[in-house]
Amino acid sequence: MAASKTYKTGRNRGDSFDVGVRQSVAVPLDAAWAFLVGPGLPLWLGETELPTKQNDTYETEDGVRGVIHRYAENEKVKLTWRPADWPHNTTLTVAVKQADGHIVVSINHDGLADREERSMMLGHWKNVLADVVNRLENL
Repeated sequence: MAASKTYKTGRNRGDSFDVGVRQSVAVPLDAAWAFLVGPGLPLWLGETELPTKQNDTYETEDGVRGVIHRYAENEKVKLTWRPADWPHNTTLTVAVKQADGHIVVSINHDGLADREERSMMLGHWKNVLADVVNRLENL
């Protein structure tokens, strides 16, 4: 089955910008989730342990830090995401959702400072999602 893609960028309700990417893939939802929070974690978050409790903190080997806002097994993880060289926090949500005969993996990044940051992160998350889906298709 060919994967479908949708990309969204824009200004959110506040003064910040957001970006979202999603792609469908024909794998079981529980297998996709297990990959995203297990061996696939370095692809989208970095080398770290992913906490599952609200308000727990994490830091990747590359210096990205954050706090877990929500962890819903087989559904989504929402966390703050702040690289060491950024002066502000952003919010990252990685989710999986069942659809007709496939699942949809989505990555949404909110709280970006400006169009330049949004453009940079759109390219980043497109590449990340392509890597994730490629790995999922080869499980």
